Amino acid sequence: MLEKENITSPALDELKEHYARILTLLGEDVEREGLLKTPERVAKAMLTLTKGYTMDPHEVLCSAKFKEEYSQMVIVKDIDFFSLCEHHMLPFYGKAHVAYIPNGYITGLSKIARVVDIFSHRLQVQERMTLQIKECIQETLNPLGVMVVIEAKHMCMQMRGVEKQNAITTTSDFTGAFNQAKTREEFMNLIKHHSTPL
Repeated sequence: MLEKENITSPALDELKEHYARILTLLGEDVEREGLLKTPERVAKAMLTLTKGYTMDPHEVLCSAKFKEEYSQMVIVKDIDFFSLCEHHMLPFYGKAHVAYIPNGYITGLSKIARVVDIFSHRLQVQERMTLQIKECIQETLNPLGVMVVIEAKHMCMQMRGVEKQNAITTTSDFTGAFNQAKTREEFMNLIKHHSTPL
């Protein structure tokens, strides 16, 4: 049996009131059966989707930081993520590919995915999210280089505006050794082969 998600926050009751008001402004009857619990459900969903504000990605990396003399590229690719565009608060989703070249220290592989998770659980733009992931890993592990590539579909482009359902946005950022075209090319070739489609 699945347990109900236990979400508590000082803001929960106030968020519920605001969402009830929004539904009313949209022309809905918040007293009808189907909507009775909707304000609370939406409030809890938003707290989950923005939980990254209460988490420290640097701390996550440090919790599994190990001294290791490995100095070749470490890649964690096809990291699924979901985020909310800060312009329309509609979802964008896709895959993140992260590489770093250790400089005396490595981190647990799952921690790289957790960093992506933390930054994606905030109101975001894809460009800034790419930069934040790169900077967090660079500042915390001080590797020889970091590269991040994010591929995403944006619901604000699919559901409204230009309504282009198949458009994919790709962003990248890099530091250190990845400033060399050969190193970037190696990374791009490695994530291209066998990557799962969005």
